[in-house]
Amino acid sequence: MKKRVIVLGAGLVGGAIAIDLAKNYQVTSIDADQEALDKLAKYPAITCLKKDLSRTNIIQSLVKDFDLVIGAVPGFMGYNTMKAVIEAGKNMVDISFMPEDFLTLDGLAKKHRVSVVADCGVAPGMGNIILGHYNQLLEVKSYECLVGGLPVIREWPYEYKAVFSPIDVIEEYTRPARYIQNYELIEKEALSDPELIQFEGIGTLESWNSDGLRSLVHTMKNVPDMIEKTLRYPGCVEYLKVLRESGFFSYEAVEVNGVPIRPIDLTAKLLFPKWKLKPGEEDFTVMRIVINGLENGLKKSFTYHLLDRYDRTTQTISMARTTGYTCTAVANLILDGSFKIAGVNPPEIVGAQKGNLSYILQYLKDRGVNYQLTQLL
Repeated sequence: MKKRVIVLGAGLVGGAIAIDLAKNYQVTSIDADQEALDKLAKYPAITCLKKDLSRTNIIQSLVKDFDLVIGAVPGFMGYNTMKAVIEAGKNMVDISFMPEDFLTLDGLAKKHRVSVVADCGVAPGMGNIILGHYNQLLEVKSYECLVGGLPVIREWPYEYKAVFSPIDVIEEYTRPARYIQNYELIEKEALSDPELIQFEGIGTLESWNSDGLRSLVHTMKNVPDMIEKTLRYPGCVEYLKVLRESGFFSYEAVEVNGVPIRPIDLTAKLLFPKWKLKPGEEDFTVMRIVINGLENGLKKSFTYHLLDRYDRTTQTISMARTTGYTCTAVANLILDGSFKIAGVNPPEIVGAQKGNLSYILQYLKDRGVNYQLTQLL
């Protein structure tokens, strides 16, 4: 009897997760968007149900007969969704990238004796797994992650396409960026400290501070220097700052002809059609992770390079592949009993467990997502 997995959310990434897991498990995909579900209906191993996932009682009723829950809802729904799944006593892997601190649910998960892995995508996610692995092998001195997902064709005016909820993307441009410098937590506004960086096979991209370290700020206090920066095509920082400073990303309602409107809602509504990937439109994901440290007093440096592109054969976008397949790799570790630490675990805890990084890298490689390692001794 195949194990049963339920995927909450059938967007671009949630859909890719469901398709991948359906190769070995009985999968049920849930979403309020019938159009998203229709894209999965052609897969016999996937059962599709249209449900409102904003109601926690519905979530708890849905997940009760499943062996594992995948959380792929928008970030603003992520915390309550995770809480509901934990209270239902179910193991979970989550990619919602919620704005709240998911570690506050750790005690609840331990009480219910369930294993949850949060932030399990590409970044946060794979970067954490890699750092968690090397933190067991050497005295890590610095960690840097540069990452971005972009359309191949640079279409004016934004030269960007979103695969996540528009409001979740805008959060990157407004949430203060945190990084660690000489053991101290530094906080700056998002989009700060832009740099132009050359990437082989892509060209020049622009990096800027974003709040991507997340759980690493709490779990890797032994590392003196850590930073994550987002990558976009050059020139994006300036127009995003203009929008932000003009109030277009504000959550505070303004009155327009007697009607209160949150600028963020209007902005998301206007931008989504321009940011939405068209069918067949190709994207790529680029990431560079550099870890420096000491092993028995000797300097060591490890650099992981990722350049992943749209899969024309399966018509799967790169960000869905790199995010989704990291999630499904960890899902397999939980389903086969290899990872069963109770609590809400950030991905670095998965990486710290012996053998998990090599398993995940091979799992990704089998699906055409290849991380190249450069090691300097």
